[in-house]
Amino acid sequence: MEDTLFVQGDMAVYPAHGVGVIEAIVNQTVAGVEQDFYVMKILDSAMKIMIPTASSDNVGLRAIISKKEVEAVLDILKDRETEIGTQTWNRRYRDYMEKIKTGSTHEVASVLRDLYLLSVDKDLSYGERKMMDTAKSLLVTEISLARKVDESKIEKLIDNMFN
Repeated sequence: MEDTLFVQGDMAVYPAHGVGVIEAIVNQTVAGVEQDFYVMKILDSAMKIMIPTASSDNVGLRAIISKKEVEAVLDILKDRETEIGTQTWNRRYRDYMEKIKTGSTHEVASVLRDLYLLSVDKDLSYGERKMMDTAKSLLVTEISLARKVDESKIEKLIDNMFN
């Protein structure tokens, strides 16, 4: 096996899907090329993903954020000075989806914050509400693992920031 960033049992984040556990590292031949893959099971959906170890950086696979990084994410959620763009809802939806796909907790936190703030002034579309739930779920899972606390505590913490 070549050098790998993760070992079996590690928790990692796969952009837009969330936190998962590396269940195995396997070697397979695909299209005549032999390569190593991470077999990752996403916690929220139980979906299994195979990610080539050689390109795991390119797809954004990364470790769970540190406790220190959690504070920066919470600061983003607390920020009320942010200007929310006035673009149409579908343009905003595309922009937010791009941010979620980066896998960056900072980007996901900014999407959650912006949608929460937007929901104070107007009703969100179904797609925006669903995206807000996705962003919240991604953050709750990762922050609870980083802080080693129950997800319900993190969910309450986030809800209290906005209520």
